[in-house]
Amino acid sequence: MHRAQAGSKTANKSLPDKLFYKIGEVSRITRVEPYVLRYWETEFPTLKPRKNKSGQRVYIKKDLEQILQIKELLYEEKYTIEGVRKRLGGEGFKKQERKLTPDTLDFIKDRLRGILDLLR
Repeated sequence: MHRAQAGSKTANKSLPDKLFYKIGEVSRITRVEPYVLRYWETEFPTLKPRKNKSGQRVYIKKDLEQILQIKELLYEEKYTIEGVRKRLGGEGFKKQERKLTPDTLDFIKDRLRGILDLLR
């Protein structure tokens, strides 16, 4: 079984390929204690694992990715819980940064100039 490490940009690629994970497996994979995982559920609304018929938490790969991200923000980047909540926003994951190319910026500037000309 591969272990994902926080701070690793490819951590999600090394996660075991399973449909569901129990809390003990998640704890081993992410190296986060089960009581911390349960606490994070109370602090991060988007981290809500389902429960099976016997009441055990059942995580999916997306949950593990989010846990690794929370761990990285808290332990590596030294965010507070509140800071992580703000950073994650409503979606729960980092928003993808879009880098604009010079050509795209020129296109946007030209379009805005055209709009300004129409308004004059």
